[in-house]
Amino acid sequence: MQRRSVTIRSIAEVDWREYRSLRLEMLQDFPIAYGETFEHASRQPESEWRMRARRGQDPRNCLLVAIDDATMTWVGTMGGYLPPSGVPLLVGVYVAASHRGRAAGVGDGLLDGVEEWARDFGDTLELDVHEDNPRAIRFYERHGFRDTGNRIRYDLPPGGLEWRMAKPLA
Repeated sequence: MQRRSVTIRSIAEVDWREYRSLRLEMLQDFPIAYGETFEHASRQPESEWRMRARRGQDPRNCLLVAIDDATMTWVGTMGGYLPPSGVPLLVGVYVAASHRGRAAGVGDGLLDGVEEWARDFGDTLELDVHEDNPRAIRFYERHGFRDTGNRIRYDLPPGGLEWRMAKPLA
């Protein structure tokens, strides 16, 4: 895959339709990665999607999108938020199949943006990844995340565990 030109920016409330469409796509692509089912998400009203999209404008949250400059298609998203633990948490990582891979650079660019946001809140970025998602685990390891040994039960079918991974932010 050749590197395509993409624009990475924060999502705003006006983007709620595009964000909804991308979120539903990601839930169909790899259902165990997001802690929400396609059925649940697809039933949410406009007000819910507007609220979700507004997170991109909240300083204690980060919600980014990657847009293919040639087609203006939304091809990836990644977010972060500050949970009660006070350690920034990476969430909602998705890159469309057409833009995946190291050469495409979309995931790398999105992660750079989330890490930049996270540095304002601490020196570590954490994430949870399902044990049956080796592609994501490899991506995170390539970017310096390491398994902390902590496990969290994944409540949605098919169950299993999520691994807590962490990366020091230099």
